[in-house]
Amino acid sequence: MSRRATGGAHEAAAARFLESHGLVVIERNAGFRVGELDLVLEEGDTLVFAEIRYRRGDGWGGAAASVDFAKRRRLLAAAQAWLARHPDAARRPCRFDVVAIGGVPPYRIDWLRDAIHLED
Repeated sequence: MSRRATGGAHEAAAARFLESHGLVVIERNAGFRVGELDLVLEEGDTLVFAEIRYRRGDGWGGAAASVDFAKRRRLLAAAQAWLARHPDAARRPCRFDVVAIGGVPPYRIDWLRDAIHLED
């Protein structure tokens, strides 16, 4: 399986996981010149920008630790671009979640709510 197909499978699994917890997917793979948003979701009135990360092992800190400073900056820039494209949504509360998928099937899924902040 190609890297893109594997990434798509993990994103689909993360979307199903989040939907099973009551979130609603608005958009997948929203791409902009400044970066990409894996999933844009709603939880009640809150917009959730979710970054999906997969790592087979926990070496180097695992999947969640792979969201480094540069990646956070790209996510924030992509979220700003998404909000500019959807001005009605710009008034809503927003948060950034990370869904860390690890191991081999059956995968371990860790949902880190509100994992990324502007001051990080």
